[in-house]
Amino acid sequence: MAIEGYSVKAKKKVNIKDPTIEKTSKGVYIAKGKCPETGVVVCAMLSEEKALDAIKKGEAKKGF
Repeated sequence: MAIEGYSVKAKKKVNIKDPTIEKTSKGVYIAKGKCPETGVVVCAMLSEEKALDAIKKGEAKKGF
């Protein structure tokens, strides 16, 4: 399961390259990484379950 986010520059959903799971000030989990096509930062909001599962499986790094 690759983490998907919407790239505004590419105007489509892409698999986030080297995602890092972080927490916002309100406690929401987000995945941040680069778009493989354009190289701009792409973010995706995740549920706590999906975020912790991605860290556990090694798909994303823990950034909080």
